[in-house]
Amino acid sequence: MNWEQLLSLKKQGDTGKRLRIEQDDTRLGFEVDYDRIIFSAAFRSLQDKTQVIPLSKTDFVHTRLTHSLEVSVVGRSLGRLVGKKIIEKYPYLKEVHGYHMNDFGAIVAAASLAHDIGNPPFGHSGEKAIGEYFSIGNGLKYKDKLTAKQWQDLIDFEGNANGFSVLTASRPGIEGGLRISYATLGAFMKYPKESLPKKPTSNIADKKYGFFQSDKTFFEEVAKDMGMIANKSGEDIGFERHPLAYLVEAADDICYTIIDFEDGINLGLVSEDYALEYLIKLVKDNIGVSKYKLLETKEDRISYLRALAIGALINDAVDVFIENEELILAGNFPFALTDKSKYKAQMNDIINLSVDKIYQSREVIEKEIVGYQIIQTLLDKFITAFNNKYEGKASNYDNLILKMLPEKHRLEKNNLYDRLLHICHYVSLLTDGNALELFEMINGRKPN
Repeated sequence: MNWEQLLSLKKQGDTGKRLRIEQDDTRLGFEVDYDRIIFSAAFRSLQDKTQVIPLSKTDFVHTRLTHSLEVSVVGRSLGRLVGKKIIEKYPYLKEVHGYHMNDFGAIVAAASLAHDIGNPPFGHSGEKAIGEYFSIGNGLKYKDKLTAKQWQDLIDFEGNANGFSVLTASRPGIEGGLRISYATLGAFMKYPKESLPKKPTSNIADKKYGFFQSDKTFFEEVAKDMGMIANKSGEDIGFERHPLAYLVEAADDICYTIIDFEDGINLGLVSEDYALEYLIKLVKDNIGVSKYKLLETKEDRISYLRALAIGALINDAVDVFIENEELILAGNFPFALTDKSKYKAQMNDIINLSVDKIYQSREVIEKEIVGYQIIQTLLDKFITAFNNKYEGKASNYDNLILKMLPEKHRLEKNNLYDRLLHICHYVSLLTDGNALELFEMINGRKPN
């Protein structure tokens, strides 16, 4: 892979290249990507999707929106720091093509901003609830009517693949979705493969999948246009990662490791003594002891250590990336950057404590149980109504249910797979609150 090709400003529908040297620096294409994502309805919905505690109204807790903004800030720093070193190593990128270090930051920031845009309500349990509706629920009856890969898309419903759809799927009059530049889409693609074969190797790029069968053609176009390296043969499609996808992943890993932990501390799920012990291990080389001693509140102490920890992890991730840049360009780096971090042991300690004290807390488990019931009920009602209408046997109740679909989701789908995926997509874009309200109404509990 080469950087000139990887930093593509091309957008869906373009017939030729967009040259960086001809770009207006006051309105750079990569920055337009960021703007389009942040003004999208799908991004706004993240304000009512909670990062750790589903349906929590606690002020301390991060939503998916605040998490995404923070990941974007960390991603911008990672991109700029890497970009500075890449431009120094390959000066022709600036001298001949006009690229700047901030371009790298803008790409990674935009992709990081969108990294959770396809995630369903109720966190990762939302993905599992959708998948299990098909694998062991009422949706199992559709299995024999779909191809193996279509079926796998549904039973392993994946927020990353759904996010690619959000960013790129066309609808009448809106060709190419948000029309994001190929470079940003490449950085967004953490798992550039289809749903089968499932985890064929230990390569980090094969851990999950990154696009639905309905988006396969365009996904391939983006990957091939940027010169991403194919790593599958025959009818199976898969690629080595776009290099900047490693930075998007690192930004997310850094934020959820440190900031979810901070949420747990502020909620009282993790004691301050524990927290200080774990965080100080990360920042012991950078901590200003005299400044730290002046901080009187738990919130200020934790905030100070969190900022130092994120800074340390950013600098370390940049070092790992630059040390392995040639391997990454050659498609020979099958790891996450944090896998090679000098702080890996400390990060693992924090994650393990978070799993025990936060992710497996009673409050989280109770809300995830509620989320399962809500999502599976909504899927069943809308899929049944949508299919019945297509088959010409919709009841009055089915028609009433379908009237609850927003206008932009009232599309005709002639293919069963497309109908099923369309309803999954609709449910995935609901906020926690929207989903709960719909569920209560369908169950006759809507207040007057």
